[in-house]
This record gives sequence, structure tokens and C-alpha cells, in this order.
Amino acid sequence: MHAFDVLGDPVRRRILELLATGEQTSGAVTAVISAEFGISQPAVSQHLKVLRENGFATVRAEGTRRLYAVDATPMREVDEWLAHFRQFWNQRLDALGTELARGKRERRKGKSGD
Repeated sequence: MHAFDVLGDPVRRRILELLATGEQTSGAVTAVISAEFGISQPAVSQHLKVLRENGFATVRAEGTRRLYAVDATPMREVDEWLAHFRQFWNQRLDALGTELARGKRERRKGKSGD
């Protein structure tokens, strides 16, 4: 499965957001995802499996618990692909930064001129 196919699902993106905050038990992930998306534990488990099998998440056993974490390797590949397009938004962000700086200068001038 291609990285964008994996990331195209909002449930899997949300799971990755949860795992990005630190290692999580499958039960903790299931509780949040079930509450937010209204899906069953087996459905959440299937999403975790897709993330695991495609390298986006790792799992380790701790007694009877399964702890999931993000594996950043596929994310780096996505980031490298996005680098081709970064120029489009970087130019706009640079322009925004210039406009914000201009606005700050004008506010300072306005305050000092009062």
C-alpha cells in the first residue's frame, strides 16, 4: 500500500496523531478512536494493523498489553516527496512574513506618532 493510501484515511491519521504524543496501549487508542469515530474495537485493530504492516507504527508487547508507537521512516519518505512542492507554499509564507512585519512597523509608527 502506498504511503498516501495509508495516510488518506482520517482514522489512521488520527491514530498517528495520538501515537505522535508517545507510546500508547491499543486499549487507549481504541477508546479515543471509538469515541471520536464511532467504530468498533475490531475496526480500530484493523487500522492499527494497516499502520503496522506499512511501517508507520511499531508494536511491542509488555505483559498482556500491546504498546504502539510511530515509526517515522515512512513519514520521512512522504516529507521527501512533498519537498518537490514546498516551494509553492514557502513563497506564500515568506510573503505573509513580510506583510506581518510591515504591519508591526506601521503599528509602532502609529503608537510613536500619537
